[in-house]
Amino acid sequence: MKANASSPIGIFDSGIGGLTVAERIIKDFPTEDIIYFGDTAHLPYGDKSEELIRHYSRRISEFLIEEGCKLIIIACNTASSVAYEELCKDFGDKVFFVNVVDPAARGISKMQGVTDIGIIGTQRTISSNIYAEKLKQLRPDFRVHSLATPLLAPMIEAGFFNHQISEAVIETYLSDEKLHIIQTLMLACTHYPLIKEQIDDFYKGRVSVFDSTDFISEEVGTILDKHRLHSEKKLRKDHFYVSDLTESFEKTTRLFFKGEIELKHCPLWENQKSYSYE
Repeated sequence: MKANASSPIGIFDSGIGGLTVAERIIKDFPTEDIIYFGDTAHLPYGDKSEELIRHYSRRISEFLIEEGCKLIIIACNTASSVAYEELCKDFGDKVFFVNVVDPAARGISKMQGVTDIGIIGTQRTISSNIYAEKLKQLRPDFRVHSLATPLLAPMIEAGFFNHQISEAVIETYLSDEKLHIIQTLMLACTHYPLIKEQIDDFYKGRVSVFDSTDFISEEVGTILDKHRLHSEKKLRKDHFYVSDLTESFEKTTRLFFKGEIELKHCPLWENQKSYSYE
């Protein structure tokens, strides 16, 4: 039995990347309560096995369901690509799931006059080939150029964005010959909006750059409309949990939300049957 309209929306990611999604959801749905979980103890997901990613995603989903969430956003491209279908199968009778891949693929497929699409993301997301497959299903005329950029997420987690170091790493990746003829670039990692301005600066208007936050709200709104799950008013403060309370996560979170939130340590894996907040 799924939760009701006054229930919160859950969002999870391996770390700070999902905060870009949380920020957009809070902005677009101001009457909704939010519960965010950042699995900072296990970041990044991009270099983990599929089995391990599914294990982490399942446990976090169980936690968010226990917290009464009506909808869970998998705010991680890696987890979306390998865990979404299993989560829907196991918990779909209790909660709605939204991944970040499908809304983005549908949004890009509607673009006219575009044939060459670039995709950058973690090693796991790119090796899954999920974006290329979904885009080709929707638009057989698309040519998809994918490039794994494994240094970007750890770099961002360490606080190196809008920085000379990030500028150098970004330039190295985007100069790769695989991306030379693209017209549009999809940032297939929810960390990457934090460096989107630097990516735009690199292209100087030659390439249109999109990320998951450009498409996710429409998907969430459609589900809330269809099932009459819009909350009429905000009932409590948004909650932000992390599996490991790190200085970089706390610093970045306060940049996003102006110091107005309280981070809580929730070590889910220390005890699978019970957990405490510190």
